Amino acid sequence: MVGAASSRAEPVVGERASARKAIAYTLLIAWALLMFVPFAWTILTSIKTRPEALQLTLPASPTLDGFLYVWDRIDPGLPQMFFSSMLLAVVVTLSNLFLGSMAGYAFARLSFPGRDVLFIVVLATLMIPDQLRIVPVYQIMRFLGLINKDPSNYLSVILVLAVSATSIFLLRQYFLTIPRDLEEAARIDGAGYFQTYWQVILPLASPALAAVGILQFQGTWNGLFWPLVFMSQAREHWTLPIGITQFQTSFETNWPPLMALVVIATLPILILYIFFQRYFVEGIAAAGVKG
Repeated sequence: MVGAASSRAEPVVGERASARKAIAYTLLIAWALLMFVPFAWTILTSIKTRPEALQLTLPASPTLDGFLYVWDRIDPGLPQMFFSSMLLAVVVTLSNLFLGSMAGYAFARLSFPGRDVLFIVVLATLMIPDQLRIVPVYQIMRFLGLINKDPSNYLSVILVLAVSATSIFLLRQYFLTIPRDLEEAARIDGAGYFQTYWQVILPLASPALAAVGILQFQGTWNGLFWPLVFMSQAREHWTLPIGITQFQTSFETNWPPLMALVVIATLPILILYIFFQRYFVEGIAAAGVKG
């Protein structure tokens, strides 16, 4: 009797699990499609004519005039803006990976007076918006002579974004999940703190480094605020986000080339995430395991 009841209950439980899974997948697919709608509309607008861009319709006569306009007529030139954005994104990302990993290792493994208080102060900087820091930061950069001067325009942005509290936090959380036995074995072999950090900890933290790298590259690549503050007068060093703003005036917005430039600016981030998405998910998931 008991065996018969169990055999009847198993199909019911299996059907319920399958139904829940089907509902979950349906909701996730619907949510993914909803998130894709703005990007799809951006692509459609980039191949519309200027009159069609103001209408909520599919392009009647698709054209690449928006892309050609961006390539031929934009000032200071698409290659130059692409180079400026790539230079800032790569340098700032590498800086955050190096400085953020060292700070995260110190907060996770080293014992020194005031460590926990200092870590709280670092996290507290996340609550201070950039707009609130603009005056003191601008004054410091002007004192150093790094405002709208060649080639120090890049240096001013790099110094402001060299290391972020988010990078330190994520890497510190991941370092806490690494067993201490590995470090103790390295110290027995005569390795110092930096050698342990460089040869033992960093190779094990590749998922966290990939996650931080993607987040920081994306944030810097899409960043408008600080490049606009420090490079507004240095037109030859404009980044892609600054270039996008020149299609919008007080009286009108030229939508097709604007959206074409948005599509072009999105491609590097999309390619980066496609190749490193596995490491990104692993790093974010592991960084929240231990506090």
